[in-house]
Amino acid sequence: MLILFDTLNVYYLPQYIPIIQELKLRNHDVKLVCYHDRNEKAVVEPIFQALNLECIWVHNDNEAEKLYVKLKPEWIFFGNKCDFLNSIHQYSKTAQLGHGIGPKPTYYHKSVTPMTVRFIEGALRLAKIQQLYPNDNFIQVGFSKLDPIINHDEPGLDYEKLGLDSNKKTILYAPTFNPSSLECFPDNWPTDFTDYNILIKPHSLTQMRGKFKKQQQKLKKWSEFSNVYVASPKDISLLPFMKNADILLSEASSTLFEFAALSKPVIVCNFFKLKWSYRGIFHYRFKKRFGKDNVLYSDIGKHVNSYKELKVAIPQQLAMPEEYAVSRAQYTTDHVGPTDGKASKRIVDYLEVNSANSLAAET
Repeated sequence: MLILFDTLNVYYLPQYIPIIQELKLRNHDVKLVCYHDRNEKAVVEPIFQALNLECIWVHNDNEAEKLYVKLKPEWIFFGNKCDFLNSIHQYSKTAQLGHGIGPKPTYYHKSVTPMTVRFIEGALRLAKIQQLYPNDNFIQVGFSKLDPIINHDEPGLDYEKLGLDSNKKTILYAPTFNPSSLECFPDNWPTDFTDYNILIKPHSLTQMRGKFKKQQQKLKKWSEFSNVYVASPKDISLLPFMKNADILLSEASSTLFEFAALSKPVIVCNFFKLKWSYRGIFHYRFKKRFGKDNVLYSDIGKHVNSYKELKVAIPQQLAMPEEYAVSRAQYTTDHVGPTDGKASKRIVDYLEVNSANSLAAET
């Protein structure tokens, strides 16, 4: 059967890829649908080619809708809400994935457009979303993005090639793009951690969009230190970085939950630079979007309110990785779900069974 993956943003790929691989193993026809108005073709096309992914390009939602109606795939995957479901549901079934499992309320609100099914990760999230949308179809499967690392299929980074020292502990700093702590880190912060490798994996939007020039300048400066590797725009997936890292630094993002699911310590950076539309008289906008998260993550790991506190917290957490171990395990059950490496298999099983049921009903 033909299955299309609506790739509005390239950072959906790490969630999609394990499912695509499982579909291909079962001889299904799989294609991405990517948007010119959200992605630079010259940047992302080589990524698709390296991953052996076939992509159809459209300019906008209107073209995407026409394409889906024309091709009539059995299933279409979405990483966000969709405003033209009525037309495509005449011919196709739809599946929704949250492209992350972060604490922002948007995780739940993307289900405002009900699809044939939405695949959910953890038990607590399933209960919450069923309360919000009691008439819709939600199936708990786990988090497909983590399947390769759980199944030991993820090789990680080549430290020798990157000029890093495999005998040193590794710090992974994975700042999101909004709100981000990136500009609050000193230009020379790697000199405070010369006894460690530092991996820096910014959000893909930070590297690909011109409005983040100041953050890009910071990244360029940090990349010049010998104990640092800054991900390139081609490094779409966080998994290789997670494989090698001993500790994670991030803000209120999905990365916290993903890394905690590997039983490794996380540090939450509560200091960040707000964009102008969230500052001053507009601060209420920030509180509305981020101040009352639907997911409370206060004890997922150590919280720090400044870079000064962070300098102390990193060696302390590495020396005592078990401090938040019980909390991490509970967060994994509640928000990430089963960590048996079979989330993608469960998703594809569901697609095949429900496609078979549809054929049986037609005959």
